[in-house]
Amino acid sequence: MKSLTFILILFITSLSINAQEFKFEKEAINYGKVEKKSNGERVFTFTNIGNMPLIISRVQSTCGCTIPKKPEKPIMPGEKGEIKVSYDTNKPGRFNKQIIIFSNAKQKRKIVRIKGFVNNGISLEKKKSILSNI
Repeated sequence: MKSLTFILILFITSLSINAQEFKFEKEAINYGKVEKKSNGERVFTFTNIGNMPLIISRVQSTCGCTIPKKPEKPIMPGEKGEIKVSYDTNKPGRFNKQIIIFSNAKQKRKIVRIKGFVNNGISLEKKKSILSNI
């Protein structure tokens, strides 16, 4: 029984030593102020800093207005990968969303964020023009 426990502990320790890690260039992307119906696509770039292939099993967002896309192939050690995120800029106002990444990394669940503000589509010049015609 003691030898089985020792083997189990040794196995778990070896898994944690060989677990993968990834390092993001940015863990948050600030869109700043964007116009309504503008391009809402951004990219999170990361590097596999582990010594085994990094496999991202799934990526999900906290709402339907944000669509993330994961890499289809494993990211080899030392290589870069990308997670594309598309935010629906049809809804004006402030946004702050989380993207959850599930992988075989040491930290099985990683959260990155996007934030910004979508203008309502009427610029200050248009408002002045409208008001002057009244």
